[in-house]
Amino acid sequence: MVRVAPESLQRESGCLVAGFRERNAGAADGEGFGGDGGAAGGGGPGAMEYLTSVLSSKVYDVAIESPLQLATKLSDRLGVNLWIKREDLQPVFSFKLRGAYNMMAKLSPEQLERGVICSSAGNHAQGVALSAQRLGCDAVIVMPVTTPEIKWKSVERLGATVVLEGDSYDEAQSYAKLRCEQEGRTFIPPFDHPDVITGQGTVGMEIVRQLQGPLHAIFVPVGGGGLIAGIAAYVKRVRPEVKIIGVEPSDANAMALSLCHGKRVMLEHVGGFADGVAVKTVGEETFRLCRELVDGIVMVRRDAICASIKDMFEEKRSILEPAGALALAGAEAYCKYYNLKGETVVAITSGANMNFDRLRLVTELADVGRKREAVLATFLPEEQGSFKRFAELVGRMNITEFKYRYDSNAKDALVLYSVGIYTNNELGAMVNRMESAKLRTVNLTDNDLAKDHLRYFKGLGPS
Repeated sequence: MVRVAPESLQRESGCLVAGFRERNAGAADGEGFGGDGGAAGGGGPGAMEYLTSVLSSKVYDVAIESPLQLATKLSDRLGVNLWIKREDLQPVFSFKLRGAYNMMAKLSPEQLERGVICSSAGNHAQGVALSAQRLGCDAVIVMPVTTPEIKWKSVERLGATVVLEGDSYDEAQSYAKLRCEQEGRTFIPPFDHPDVITGQGTVGMEIVRQLQGPLHAIFVPVGGGGLIAGIAAYVKRVRPEVKIIGVEPSDANAMALSLCHGKRVMLEHVGGFADGVAVKTVGEETFRLCRELVDGIVMVRRDAICASIKDMFEEKRSILEPAGALALAGAEAYCKYYNLKGETVVAITSGANMNFDRLRLVTELADVGRKREAVLATFLPEEQGSFKRFAELVGRMNITEFKYRYDSNAKDALVLYSVGIYTNNELGAMVNRMESAKLRTVNLTDNDLAKDHLRYFKGLGPS
């Protein structure tokens, strides 16, 4: 499998990385993945099989039909009708329950008697644990030793046996599969299985049922691809005119890169901020479906995700995890980039299992993501009057944060600061004033690594 860097595919936030479905004529009406029969090329289930499986799914034994709510404040700001599909309100605060239960409910009594096992550091673990509790079977959940205590204890409270093994998810998964063979358990994958994909597809079925009338697009967060594959498999069969658009973090874009390469690729490294979608390789079956049915992928930065977490709090007084706000960030960015007006769009808020210690970083970056704040660094000569000159050059711009680092061995001091901005022209004019006065200034607003590095060494604390 080809290894690629996430940085090899970067687009402006909201820009659609498209063209996948155009390579597969007929995909819009379901023919591109097997029509009414089997899958094209001898792959997974065909269109009609996925459709009927979604319609007959038993997920509602344990999951709720999540509400579809109009985001009035965001709709007014963007000039569209933005609806939010509240999967964060599921019993385990994530959509993952659907796929796990749908697969486990189809196991034979003998398989349930032998028990199930999975590897997960997050929402899939809770979905499997609750499903096992409802079905009365034993569940072993293998989690990396680095998993926060609050997460593995929440899984234990659901009655599952938690095993902490390995320093990474890959090591935990290898152990889980080995133990699966030794004990005869059934391995429950997080995304790459037709029954799991079908369970997630019930989200799409609900959207079609809940929202009548024209619908421009459904925005779906993408990690391994189970949710978007299931939604696309159903929606493209019954509402082929509706766009299915995936959203990935710019530093965890395995699906976008795989679709552009025309085959699955492995990321050399992956950003961990939106840990719920931080996968290096997408699923085989999920990729097959996405390649033939998905209209495109948009990528968003960490700042934009933080801004959408804040938007959701102001809209519904709910706090989403980073992966849970991903689709909302993508929908906002897409509408702004294409100046979309008057259309109806849906964003899936996929989870709310937020680590409390992440909230500080979210609040720091939310205004940056909204373009209400810019982060800059200026090198200031260690001489009398230089700070006064700096303050005069800032002018009427509002400094919201200021940190100064002195080094006795350096000719210049480093000043890291944030300014409230109103237009790009105002920010550009201020930077030009600094440069004209021979004060070297760097705009760090879009540089996550530099911001983290400088925040840490400037005393703002690690991210």
